[in-house]
Amino acid sequence: MRLGVAIEETWDFFHEVYADLSEHHQTSLYKPPAVRHSALNGRFKGYWAQRDLRNFLRRNDVVFFEWASGLLAMASHIPKACGIVARLHRYEMYTWANQVNWDAVDRLILVSRAKLREFSAAFPTYAHKAVVIPEAVSVNRFRPHAKPFSGDIGILCHLKPRKRVYELVLAFYELIQQRPDFHLHIGGGRAPGFGEYHEAVVQLVERLGLRDKVTFYGHVSRPEEWYPRIDILISNGYSEGLQVSPMEAMASGCYCLSHCWDGAEELLPASQLYYTNTQLNELILRYADAPEAEHEAAKVRLRAMVCERFNVDRTKLQIRQVVEAAASARAA
Repeated sequence: MRLGVAIEETWDFFHEVYADLSEHHQTSLYKPPAVRHSALNGRFKGYWAQRDLRNFLRRNDVVFFEWASGLLAMASHIPKACGIVARLHRYEMYTWANQVNWDAVDRLILVSRAKLREFSAAFPTYAHKAVVIPEAVSVNRFRPHAKPFSGDIGILCHLKPRKRVYELVLAFYELIQQRPDFHLHIGGGRAPGFGEYHEAVVQLVERLGLRDKVTFYGHVSRPEEWYPRIDILISNGYSEGLQVSPMEAMASGCYCLSHCWDGAEELLPASQLYYTNTQLNELILRYADAPEAEHEAAKVRLRAMVCERFNVDRTKLQIRQVVEAAASARAA
């Protein structure tokens, strides 16, 4: 099968999937046209992009769109020349979904049942085209580490309002009023367009007198080397697809807690979810006070869950099967 792959956002969730697709099929990557003359950029960039994308679609039996965003929207309005499969993570639902001609899309992969419910409510006519395959991680890259509990709390994400790191700092301040032997580790750099949020978080730490209790790491390029310093990883956002960093952390032997964003129950047991800062701190203290044997049992249980449900060696096969089914249906 001639398989095209189109991606214009991050590859963070796609490396293993792309390697598997390339191993089994003749694969090519879409490369957007380079329009160098400044006078042409605004006027003709769209024309050249559509022309090149049309030719790319014609050269392949199926094209896989990692991220259901601008390229998918453009391709869906080009006369159909091949099978189209896309994967929608989260933000596309609110930015691009209304611009896609879903008649032209053969299969849509969603990363959680929560996103499936949301897509089906917005586009009920096309719900039958959607399938859920969760985000996943390499359990070989992220391996358990031996670390006795020492009160190290972590969060790993881009610093943007949706991730609610500012609110986590406030919760942490309340926590150490009760027990001062905790430390907060904040991994992740400033997100493009949200420089003021990064500065607000840093300034809050200073104003609360937490300089010795909070460590900022900036961008973490090798998270598998960062998680071994963490006892409890927190997911504190209000909207996620199916967040990958808790999966990585659990595979690495960390305990995890999460704010109850829509779909969080697919990632963690209900006993590890919270709504309020008070509930979060209660869960942290409960885990901290548990015997070390319970810590170890919980970490083993969570890694086993990741290996069973969020193992990229399984999900990459499921994604390839969806792509291959689209090709078979096209050929029938």
